[in-house]
Amino acid sequence: MTLEKGRRVRLAEDLGIGEAVAGEPGAVVGFLSLGAGIEGTIEQVDGELSQSEEAREYQRLRALFEDYGHTMPAASRERLETEIAALEPQWAADRERGRRVTVRVRLDNGFVLDGAHQDILTPL
Repeated sequence: MTLEKGRRVRLAEDLGIGEAVAGEPGAVVGFLSLGAGIEGTIEQVDGELSQSEEAREYQRLRALFEDYGHTMPAASRERLETEIAALEPQWAADRERGRRVTVRVRLDNGFVLDGAHQDILTPL
């Protein structure tokens, strides 16, 4: 799903947001929860979410193997190939998900949700 400024979206799942604190440190007076189904308009697309740690590690090890694998001792090369193979499913899942972004959404109830991951929103 491509999120763009001005697009209408709906919150796909219940979202709990922080704790409301009164006067005294540590005195919790409430918790805000936004229910699934609330609609709003995207005000700003903030930027891309970083890849998972496993996907970055896969890229790093793959580059190491491609550049220096032919110079490695056989045991080291085999161990590196094993590590790469173990990370490949996470890499494939990350690529399948594609570009993911965070957005600022002004909900119809007046709340503004900033830094929201696109995974919790559905387009209208």
